[in-house]
Amino acid sequence: VQLQASGGGLVQTGSSLRLSCVASGRTFAMGWFRQAPGREREFVAAVRWDGGATFYSDSVKGRFTISGNKAKNAVNVQMNSLRPEDTAVYYCAAGGRRVDSGSTPLAWAYDYWGQGTQVTVSS
Repeated sequence: VQLQASGGGLVQTGSSLRLSCVASGRTFAMGWFRQAPGREREFVAAVRWDGGATFYSDSVKGRFTISGNKAKNAVNVQMNSLRPEDTAVYYCAAGGRRVDSGSTPLAWAYDYWGQGTQVTVSS
């Protein structure tokens, strides 16, 4: 399975961006992680296809909205009220196997990763 991500860019604080990702094959969940310079990769948001449950990190909850299309294996994340601390490389990820719900925000639950797209929020 290959992932093709798009979106990202340079915006000012308070602006919005939309990231999109499409998988070339069947997936059980899709989501986004991000990695800022000098920091570990962290979970952002995800959606499971078995029921449509969505998951968010505390840092983006209320500002980011993930949505997806199971039939198309596509996922989007609408990022509003962006802050400088949201600056990072954002990675699309997809799970090729079903895992328990509690593991959805964990990196090991994802088997496929996109190439990363830069999001920069200026103050």
